[in-house]
Amino acid sequence: MSSRPSASLNRRQFLGQTAAVAATIAGAPAIVTADKSGSRTILGEGDYRYEVLHDWPQLPDKYTWQTTHNVAVDKAGHLYVIHEGRADQTDHPSIFVFDDEGRFVRAFGEQFQGGGHGIEVREENGEEFLYVCAYQQVKSFAKLKLTGETVWEKYAPVESGVYAENENTDRKKVWGRDRFMPTNFAFLDDGGFLLADGYGSFYIHRYDREGNWISKFGGPGSGEGTFATPHGIWIDRRPGREERVVVCDRAHHTLQYLTLDGKYIETLTGYGLPANIDTQGDLMLVPELHARVTLLNDRNEVVARLGGDVERVTSQKGIRNSRDQWITGKFVHPHDACFANNGDIYVAEWVATGRVSRLRRLG
Repeated sequence: MSSRPSASLNRRQFLGQTAAVAATIAGAPAIVTADKSGSRTILGEGDYRYEVLHDWPQLPDKYTWQTTHNVAVDKAGHLYVIHEGRADQTDHPSIFVFDDEGRFVRAFGEQFQGGGHGIEVREENGEEFLYVCAYQQVKSFAKLKLTGETVWEKYAPVESGVYAENENTDRKKVWGRDRFMPTNFAFLDDGGFLLADGYGSFYIHRYDREGNWISKFGGPGSGEGTFATPHGIWIDRRPGREERVVVCDRAHHTLQYLTLDGKYIETLTGYGLPANIDTQGDLMLVPELHARVTLLNDRNEVVARLGGDVERVTSQKGIRNSRDQWITGKFVHPHDACFANNGDIYVAEWVATGRVSRLRRLG
């Protein structure tokens, strides 16, 4: 995960970014607390109390957890987990599916190994599909059936005029603003979708329902309609709100609201590397790589901050790779989160051995 010319530079910038915002984030009001109730670990307070179950889904022994990236849920309650995977393990799936009890159902997605990133479920004319995007050497986005069969797969939209020559056919892992490294989707009412090129050009691309490129907006810049790592994207359709695009402008530590055609509206501040968004009812869910998950109400007021371990994670090196330093009830690097159908929350973390937690709602 990088907006820089190399993966090693990404790690340095990730650690360096903490200095600019850690004091603000760590000093924010302690909206929620974690405490033990018997053998259970409870996060939150009031209407937003959750029992945290780390490492909730279990893989068969023949598979291994690798760096987990994103999660999505279908109508049946099945959880889809995509991890980055390793490019040299081409026969290992990058997508795992679990039922509502955390039992393994199936695995697929070997073609995304080494670059697996975004995953969403979308219903179209009564049938559900997976939308997947991958970065690094894969550099593609695809529509799949829930059982893994590919409907179509697409590559860099060179017709947009922002990419290097042959970027749509070149599978080399090269970083830059003229490269295609897509990260996440947002779905439009007309059947089309928006695709965030969060590690590549920093543009948001608009496609029709068949995956044909239409237009773009955004690009690199200092904010207010331009971005520094537009990593997550969502359409905010919560009741009582006008339909808007929300972009996680990650390296700026903000959320940007825009019209559906990309005109800037406003910026929400106070986040630590916000990574993606989900909504359910009146709530909006924002996982932050700086060690917490935030919930906002329909007025975009923070109502809960869950599992926060911001000061420790942003000031100490090596926690991501050292499971013995992880604390029960605390997050390390939430990379994605989504609501279960019943209001529970799934959290996928960007950690070396992977970790997916279920937050079972008690409030």
